Amino acid sequence: MTDIQNKVDSVFDLLDRNSPEKIDFLRFNNAFELLISVILSAQTTDNQVNKVTETLFETYPTPSCLAAAEVEDVEEIIRSTGFFKRKAKHIIAASGALVDRFDSSVPLEMKDLITIPGVGRKSANVIIGRIAHKGAVIVDTHFMRVVNRLGIVDSSDPLVIEMTIKELLAENKQYRFSMVVNLHGRRVCFARTPSCDTCILSGYCDYIVTS
Repeated sequence: MTDIQNKVDSVFDLLDRNSPEKIDFLRFNNAFELLISVILSAQTTDNQVNKVTETLFETYPTPSCLAAAEVEDVEEIIRSTGFFKRKAKHIIAASGALVDRFDSSVPLEMKDLITIPGVGRKSANVIIGRIAHKGAVIVDTHFMRVVNRLGIVDSSDPLVIEMTIKELLAENKQYRFSMVVNLHGRRVCFARTPSCDTCILSGYCDYIVTS
């Protein structure tokens, strides 16, 4: 095992022990709701998405309902998430794809998920990890920031980061690693003023800010 693999395993173990057993940033009741919520989460906060999805899914509870929706009505519901015109088109088209090509179910394979409008690798990995319970590395801005600061990767390319982590970490740890690192980025390793003085990962970090 290489030094970097030892570091990844040590970081995982430490964060795993000090994080909640269950970590969900988006509220959802099923795979369809999670998929739509992830599409909506682009360039906004998860909290903002959670504010609109209760109304959205009460109004359009199934893929067939959302696929048949008027785009203007959907825009009005999701307006506060930003880029609402594009997102409304994406979630309506995504719902149509589920109805037309996947028997109204959310597929659980990367090759299928990334054919759905509005779904890239990050969104697909959320579904694969959370719903299919398979190995998945979710590279968002929080995750990218933390693994770069730790010196685990040296890249701003999400695909490079994803593949690097997959090579370093056992498949059964990948999704949990994604979530605990993401949570650490939200709670401790902030973009502008990270709380390095109180960070439990300071012994493994290449990026330390002292007060």
